[in-house]
Amino acid sequence: ALAGLAHAQSATDELSTGEVRKVDKENARITLKHGPLNNLEMPGMTMVFQVRDSAMLGKVQVGDKVRFRAERIGGRLTVTEIESVH
Repeated sequence: ALAGLAHAQSATDELSTGEVRKVDKENARITLKHGPLNNLEMPGMTMVFQVRDSAMLGKVQVGDKVRFRAERIGGRLTVTEIESVH
């Protein structure tokens, strides 16, 4: 696990790109169609993520192109930062 942690740290400034498909403020979840998540070694797909803070969801809406960072926290894929790309 330590090697994976170091790898994640080295990629901190590398945000993934995606498009918002659904925003679920009640459950602090967001559905993103995303490109490859290199830090998690995942190919591009559409999937649901937890968000670390539901306030983050107020900054984005369905259809927005976004840059985001997802990390595995407690076994769940969690968006730790997100911003709209204008």
